[in-house]
Amino acid sequence: MGDWETVVGLEVHCELATATKLFCGCPNRFGDEPNTNVCPVCLGLPGSLPVLNRQAVELAMRLGAAVHCEVRPSIFHRKNYFYPDMPKDYQVSQYDLPINTDGWLELPSGQRVGIERAHLEEDTGKTTHVGGGGRIHQAAHSLVDYNRAGVPLLEIVGRPDLRSGEQARQYVAELRSILLATGVSDAKMEEGSMRVDANVSVRAAGSDMLGTRCEIKNLNSLRSLGRAIEYEARRQVDLLETGGRVRQETRHWDEEEGRTHTLRSKEEADDYRYFPEPDLVPVDPGSAWIERVREALPVLPAERRTALASAAAVDAATPAVAIAVERDLDGLAVAAIAAGGDPARVLTHVEHDLTDERAAGLDPAALATLTTMEVGSLLTATQAKQVLAELVEHGGDPEAVAAAKGFEAMGADALAAAVEQVIAANPAEWERYRAGDDKERGKLTGFFVGRVMKATQGQADGKAVTALLRGRAASSAD
Repeated sequence: MGDWETVVGLEVHCELATATKLFCGCPNRFGDEPNTNVCPVCLGLPGSLPVLNRQAVELAMRLGAAVHCEVRPSIFHRKNYFYPDMPKDYQVSQYDLPINTDGWLELPSGQRVGIERAHLEEDTGKTTHVGGGGRIHQAAHSLVDYNRAGVPLLEIVGRPDLRSGEQARQYVAELRSILLATGVSDAKMEEGSMRVDANVSVRAAGSDMLGTRCEIKNLNSLRSLGRAIEYEARRQVDLLETGGRVRQETRHWDEEEGRTHTLRSKEEADDYRYFPEPDLVPVDPGSAWIERVREALPVLPAERRTALASAAAVDAATPAVAIAVERDLDGLAVAAIAAGGDPARVLTHVEHDLTDERAAGLDPAALATLTTMEVGSLLTATQAKQVLAELVEHGGDPEAVAAAKGFEAMGADALAAAVEQVIAANPAEWERYRAGDDKERGKLTGFFVGRVMKATQGQADGKAVTALLRGRAASSAD
């Protein structure tokens, strides 16, 4: 991007984990037959009146408290909304007095990202455009499912503190971890219960003026989010550098084409003709309820990362620490280290080998013993992975599992003999290794280690094999 800086602010919509919708008793349930969870209230039929879901209010307060917002009295407005996915032609949402304001969350890197507000509103229905490319102007006809109309949503509006697609991805991942930890939402992006709109602009590096922004709607995966932001920023820079100007508009991300397209001109608040919802009273949760919600919060991801980093004596920004918390394996890791496990080996296994959901049931003491065996050269890295897989599958004692598999420490003479056999069987590769530079040797190290591993059925220590190869090459050069 050279002399340009990307500025990103995200709006995240998450469906709340309530049993029923925001203003009626219809089930809040994904996957039911279309248009089976509807009633006069969520269809906006004459004479029907909304009743606010208390659990939705509590969940909104819980998220607000978790991201350091001021939780405050609020009111609902009607947001006039003339699209076919909302049967009553308006959406009930909070406008100028939202329930949560002025918060922040901390990324694994330590960066704080501001949160302007997190307000309650009802979700719209779901449209499906049949035929063509899935867009309305390409469709033969469209279908509407009102099961989702009226499902409680929390719209979390972040401040424009992000500077890249990668930072945006980290922000959404952190927010998702908080939503899951607090039980506010199941945050399933693949089912649409968590959706992201990205406001993207660019400005000259060093400037504090915000450029004209474009909003990219409904990004439903972390990969799409990062790619869409990077593409859109590049598009805007190309426009400005060729004398063009950026128009404020709403854009659509096409995952297959890898580009954004104009969807419509960007609406402003005046376009929605907000006015107070006459059928709902103001929401005033009171200080006692707010305090109960704060006191009941669980330990949040940022605190869990700090605890694990402290136990392992590493920086909290270490990727393995963040991954352990994301997989809910930080408790296992802390307990294994406390039981005497090697911190580096524990983190390595959590990051690379414990991807199975059953890993949470692993005995911390067994993991600790396994890492001790590795550090003491009683197991190679390959053997340790096999023992670990067995422990996850069936449990047991690492030493007994290793013995049952015939994993015994390989003697130095036997290992050297195995290396010589592999060299003799691959003379051309050995000559390239022996005569090559560091880059060439780096390429061929994996080849020889792999052959030795195969010949010894995984009993060889990869580091020891590498050292033998280097020593052999050095002696042959003398």
